[in-house]
Amino acid sequence: MGTTGSQGAVQVSRNLEWRDLKAALAAGWADYRAAPQFGIFFAGIYVAAGLALGWALATQSAVAWLVPAAAGFPLLAPFCAVGLYEVSRRREAGLPLRWGGVLGALRGRGDDQILSMGVIIFVAFGFWLMIAHAIFAVFQSDSGTESLAFLLSGTGIAMLAVGSAVGALLAAGFYAVTVISLPMLVHRDVDFMTAIITSLASVRDNRLILLGWAVLIAASLFAAMLPAFLGLLVVLPVLGHATWHLYRRIVT
Repeated sequence: MGTTGSQGAVQVSRNLEWRDLKAALAAGWADYRAAPQFGIFFAGIYVAAGLALGWALATQSAVAWLVPAAAGFPLLAPFCAVGLYEVSRRREAGLPLRWGGVLGALRGRGDDQILSMGVIIFVAFGFWLMIAHAIFAVFQSDSGTESLAFLLSGTGIAMLAVGSAVGALLAAGFYAVTVISLPMLVHRDVDFMTAIITSLASVRDNRLILLGWAVLIAASLFAAMLPAFLGLLVVLPVLGHATWHLYRRIVT
């Protein structure tokens, strides 16, 4: 399958295998070990934002909002990983790892394509919070409580089940749009629509393997968030670097 961008046809591999995920993780770990300062820096921003969000909701007695906020927070991870993709790209190309060059990747190529993807990502996070608010309002009815006890009640558990199902559908669509598009925008001079189309084609042509990758990412991020988000200082960079190597395996 091929899509066309400013650098010509983009070929998407259809023969991804399970061993490719293992190879990507190994390469991601190697990138993290070679330049941990970048991984800790980008993950640290993500961790600080998560802790600030949790503190703000907790101090405002909005405990129930911690669940949708924590569930939707991983939606922001791909944009935080742009700098990590640049680190992996530079290591692969034998380029020097300088802060100026790595941070410069966040600006894209001066054509606002990565910025456009960033807007899409943050809008998606806001959209999820709006949907979560609507679900909460339906189940909460006139109980007037946002306590932990409400979450553990029968109604609260039903609300979490519905919210989880809706959130999973949204996350699946979001994953399909971003898993290949962001590393592609770092690597190639293409517009964000071409990158999105390529990402969707990659998921379509390798749906089983990339579904497994999505499950691994979700489970790893969830587990890493449990110890006050601190596990993300390792897990997020390794997954970010690994996603770059998976992109390089898929898109030629």
